[in-house]
Amino acid sequence: MWRGQSVTVILPTYNEKDSIRASVLEFRETGLVDQVVVVNNNAAPGTSEELEGTGAIEVFERRQGYGNALLCGIDYSKSDILILCEPDGTFSAGDVVKLLAYCADVPVVFGTRTSRDFIWDGANMGRFLRWGNWAVAKMTEVLFNTTTLSDMGCTYRLFRRDAIETIRPHLTIGGSHFGPQLLMEVVAHHVPFVEIPVNYRQRVGESSVTGDMWKAFKLGLRMIVLVFEYRMGLQSVARVRWTGERRGSSRLPESSPSNL
Repeated sequence: MWRGQSVTVILPTYNEKDSIRASVLEFRETGLVDQVVVVNNNAAPGTSEELEGTGAIEVFERRQGYGNALLCGIDYSKSDILILCEPDGTFSAGDVVKLLAYCADVPVVFGTRTSRDFIWDGANMGRFLRWGNWAVAKMTEVLFNTTTLSDMGCTYRLFRRDAIETIRPHLTIGGSHFGPQLLMEVVAHHVPFVEIPVNYRQRVGESSVTGDMWKAFKLGLRMIVLVFEYRMGLQSVARVRWTGERRGSSRLPESSPSNL
């Protein structure tokens, strides 16, 4: 709970069996998170067993893909504040308080992994990934005259309920570049946001995308194409410009499903 508002963390999992338990417990130990929703996206055998006794809520999404998994979690949760993250050990639950500290002022808070002093030894943030994400983010900032952006691909993000409901009808990508679409829809709807540095640690296991340089390169190209599609109006559909409040949010009743 944060200042009377319920908080849910959504963790999509596919190949994080060895880190999922520690990640869930780390978020719950903050004392700020009311609910951890783990979206099992055809996850490795044994993942469900790792969640037993953690208090996490496990839901299942059979359509493969990072975007499909997160959309499943977003549609499931009814909390006032949603925090999207990955359970691979790279992000610190301690940074939740930093994201929450800004959500009274803006409805969306993006994390950034490109601040050098927040990148831990062993983290998969070499020169190519760091400067590639920075370059695409800066391109987006210039093309759309946004507030400061420095990381296009950071998956640690906070959304107030009013913001996520505004952009939800336009979220259509089920694959790995769902994250950039989330950001672009925030920009397209003129939803106020801020970006803050978060800790970026060594991953437990190997990523199916950023662990492969060629896959990471193709994802970077797809990000660039997506940005230009928005800039050129190829993603042009009817959108209602953001008219929500910068401060506060409407309260919605919290659901009460059974925990593991």
